Amino acid sequence: MGRRQERNGAVLDDVAKAIIEQLQQDGRRSYAAIGKEVGLSEAAVRQRVQRLIENGVMQVVAVTDPLQLGFARQAMVGIEVKGPLEPVADALAAMEEVDYVVITAGSYDVLAEVVCESDEALLQLISEKIRSIEGITRTETFMYLTLRKQTYSWGVR
Repeated sequence: MGRRQERNGAVLDDVAKAIIEQLQQDGRRSYAAIGKEVGLSEAAVRQRVQRLIENGVMQVVAVTDPLQLGFARQAMVGIEVKGPLEPVADALAAMEEVDYVVITAGSYDVLAEVVCESDEALLQLISEKIRSIEGITRTETFMYLTLRKQTYSWGVR
């Protein structure tokens, strides 16, 4: 019961899940502190974390506020596609301004979150880059007015 097979083939046991939960609460928590919580040595936690990262189970990153870094405009772009979705999603993912891409079911085939320095930069991104991707038939832009919640601590199952 304590092990779960992930999509990438990695197996998460209860200790791996506990390590992930510790890092979701505080990504800067020391391996020694995590080790005390989960019953492992600092070295063992370090090895486990490295394996989780290498297997693509998790990333340890600094989550920033784009507004504080000079990016005045964030938006979600809904995209309708004619033809294969993966090449469009891959082209979007390769763009520096795009920080999130997901293939969806529903009104839009692909959603892309974008971060730009200004309204002019957003207009240029959508008009010249995004809409020029082969297969895109329509876009709709949802400009963010205010961020009310952003969390990455949903736990593990």
